[in-house]
Amino acid sequence: MVGTPVTDGVARMSNTLYLECYSGISGDMTVAALLDLGADQQVLEMALKSLPVTGFDIVISRVKKSGLDVCDFHVKLDHQNHDHDMAYLHGNHHHDQGNEPENHHQSPEKKAHVHVHRGLLEIVEIINQAVITDHAKTLAIRIFSIIAEAEAKAHGVSREQVHFHEVGAVDSIVDIVAVAVCLDNLNIGAVIVPEVYEGRGFVRCQHGTIPIPVPAVTHIVASHGVNLHLTSTEGELITPTGAAIVAAIKTSDQLPKQFVIEKTGMGGGKRSYDRPSLLRAMLITDKTKKLNGIYKLESNIDDCGGEILGFVMERLFEAGARDVHYMPVYMKKNRPAYVLNVICTQADIKKLEQIIFEETTTIGIRRIAMESTGLKRIVKRIKTSLGEAQVKVCELESGKRIYPEYESVVELCEKNQMAYQDAYHLIKKECEVVEQISKRVSGCA
Repeated sequence: MVGTPVTDGVARMSNTLYLECYSGISGDMTVAALLDLGADQQVLEMALKSLPVTGFDIVISRVKKSGLDVCDFHVKLDHQNHDHDMAYLHGNHHHDQGNEPENHHQSPEKKAHVHVHRGLLEIVEIINQAVITDHAKTLAIRIFSIIAEAEAKAHGVSREQVHFHEVGAVDSIVDIVAVAVCLDNLNIGAVIVPEVYEGRGFVRCQHGTIPIPVPAVTHIVASHGVNLHLTSTEGELITPTGAAIVAAIKTSDQLPKQFVIEKTGMGGGKRSYDRPSLLRAMLITDKTKKLNGIYKLESNIDDCGGEILGFVMERLFEAGARDVHYMPVYMKKNRPAYVLNVICTQADIKKLEQIIFEETTTIGIRRIAMESTGLKRIVKRIKTSLGEAQVKVCELESGKRIYPEYESVVELCEKNQMAYQDAYHLIKKECEVVEQISKRVSGCA
């Protein structure tokens, strides 16, 4: 009998990351900052070795930026790469002011150094073959998908027709997968990016000389609500990969009014401009928010029928309420009434209050911030002698407790023509046996 974890709405990721992008952002800067923040280097190296691509090696080292000791993540390639070549990016050699053709008639020597071009489906296949978590795979694919959408808009083609150039090369595949692995390893659940600094001028790419921010970056920030801060720096501070990373992981652009910095990491970039190429990453704890951000919405209702109240409860649960219940009370003039209580997160307050106002006769709602603690738990589907059952496994210091889910017990009761209590206890007993076996197997490993 095997248990398969499924989500019950409790986030596995719990840490909050703040990215300070005063020098822009790129893939290698992000990886370096996350490694410096504490991401496991061995986990990352094993993940990258599992990629079904060749022609690269990685070097993780310490470098000095404006006298500061920072982490550097470098992808060494077997072929030429202009991504960090300042003379190529901003110089005048090899090309003529950006009006050059698409280089269809390059010599064999030059063709040998051109990056491999890959479509999104090919890149997705590469990522799916890597030995990394499903969460990291999903994030890496999301980052590439964001770039594909932006490149499609920039070139006026469909997403399926986009063939990545710099982004589709091995170095960027490595950068993006590395970012996803490090974020997963650090258990990042929320990412705050207030703004990203960008330079100005022009930069050279395979197609010619293009304005800064480059078109792919402008499309990404426009589509995903990334706040830009333009500077007087002559140069490209935000790469398409960097912009896509922010777009894929940002959950907020507002820092808490008060927060504690738990840990800081700094990653160095390769390009040299008038400001140090640094990305600072911080793990922070919000000191202004109550634990878990739980709120209670409360209202007295004395002129609303029972059928309406039942309907309101259904709507509130469907809209995301954690819990809904009524308590009978006597109000002024000994009038029978009900107190409606709704437990919810801060993010759901507005829509839940709107439902209460629309569906009941109340004209006021009390909003109460509450502290909450909860057991770590997961929901599993377990194969039992009655059939597959869904159970909730809660972890305590003294061990685990298993609670069969009501709907699942009812379903198996009807299927096996059993009493609810009999089915409940049988499922619970068999699930406890599964957990004991799993514990023994883990101990042997």
